[in-house]
Amino acid sequence: MAITEVFPNPTVTGVHFEIRFPSLFFIEQRIGDFQTKIMDKFPESSLVLRRRVIFADIGPEGKLEPPPGDTTAITKMWNFKSGTGVELNVLSDSLALHSTRHKTYNNPNSDERFRDIIACVTESFFQIAPIPVISRLGLRYIDECPVLKKENKTFQKWYKTTFPLSRFNLADAREMVFRATVSKKGHFIRFMESLYCKNATDILVLDFDGFAEKVKSGDCLAVTDKLHKLISDEFEASIRDPVYKFMRKR
Repeated sequence: MAITEVFPNPTVTGVHFEIRFPSLFFIEQRIGDFQTKIMDKFPESSLVLRRRVIFADIGPEGKLEPPPGDTTAITKMWNFKSGTGVELNVLSDSLALHSTRHKTYNNPNSDERFRDIIACVTESFFQIAPIPVISRLGLRYIDECPVLKKENKTFQKWYKTTFPLSRFNLADAREMVFRATVSKKGHFIRFMESLYCKNATDILVLDFDGFAEKVKSGDCLAVTDKLHKLISDEFEASIRDPVYKFMRKR
C-alpha cells in the first residue's frame, strides 16, 4: 500500500517527472500559448541556449567534423520557475518537472500535491501539442536518509539494506553502492542505494526511478500513479520503524 502520510521531517530531497517524445518542429511557435496557460503557477520564465560539447581524441593530424545535419549544435530550452522550488523545462523532445518543495504525491489532506502540478502541466502541454504517444514517462524520488551510527547492527535496525554487510563491514566502508533495473507490473524501476559522506556526515541515498515506455498521452496520469505506487512500495521495502519515527519528528 502506497504511503499517504505527510511527514513533517521527510527524507525526500527531490522529486522529478519527465516525458519524452519525438522532436516537435512546431514547439517554438506554440511555446507562448503554453506559457500563458501555466503562468499563474510558473511566473518566472527564460530561454536557455545550450551548446552541444563533443569530447574526442582525434590525434595530432585529425580533423573534427560536426555531426551530419548539425550546423548550429545549439539546443533551445524554455525554463519556467514557480519561485518556490518547482522548475519546469521544455525542449523540442521532452518536458521535465523538478521539485524540492513537494513532500507528498497525492495526499488529500495536503494543499501541495506533486500530482496536481503534473496534471496541470501535462494537460496544458497536450492542448498545444496533441502527442498521441509518449516515448518514455518517468517519475523519480531521491531520499537522503540519516546514518546515526556507521556500524552494521544499528544500520540494519534502520534499513532493510541491499548491501552485503555479512561480507563487508559498514564501519570499514568509504562508500557502498547497489544498483538494479527491473521490470515490475508492466513497467520498470531503477533502484540505487548508496552510502557516502556529505559535509563530514554519512548519508544513505535511496534513489527510485520508475519509468514506462510507449504510453498513450491520455494514460499519462494513470501510468504516473502506478509508477508512484511502485516507488512507494520500494521505499517501504527499504526502511524500518526508526526511519518512520525520524520523519515524524518536527
